[in-house]
Amino acid sequence: MTNKITHLIKLSVGSESVETLAAWQETRRAHYDDGLPRHITRMWPRREAQILRGGSIYWVIKGAVQCRQRILRFDEVIGEDGIRRCAFVLDPELYRVAPALKRPFQGWRYLDPADAPPDLALGRESDDDIPPDLSAKLAEIGVL
Repeated sequence: MTNKITHLIKLSVGSESVETLAAWQETRRAHYDDGLPRHITRMWPRREAQILRGGSIYWVIKGAVQCRQRILRFDEVIGEDGIRRCAFVLDPELYRVAPALKRPFQGWRYLDPADAPPDLALGRESDDDIPPDLSAKLAEIGVL
C-alpha cells in the first residue's frame, strides 16, 4: 500500500465562475444534516484511501482548472431509482488555483499531485481583474 496522495479533477458543468460554483453548492448544503457540500456521481473511486490522505477535487470551469476543494469523505447514496452512488463530501472552502487549460472530458479523472496547478498566492485569491476567458488564454501561452 502506498502513502501517495491522489486528487480528482471534474468539469463543473453549468458554472460560469468560481463564485457561481460556490453559490450553487451553498443552495444545496441545506439538504444535508452536516451542511457540507457534495458532488454525487455514479462511480466510486478505487483509489479512495489515497484521496482521503489529503486529496482535493479540482474544478474545471469554462475550459480551465480554476479552484479546488478538499475531499473529506465518501458517502454511499441510494437514489430514488435504487442505484448506489458515491457522494464526494467536500470542505466548503474553495481554494483558487493558477488557471490551467483543460479540454472537456466526461466524469471525473484521477489527478497526480505533480500535475495539479498550484494554489494562488495569498492576496491573489480574490483577483478578478482578469476575466476567466482572458486568464485561460494567458495560461495557454504561458504568461500565467
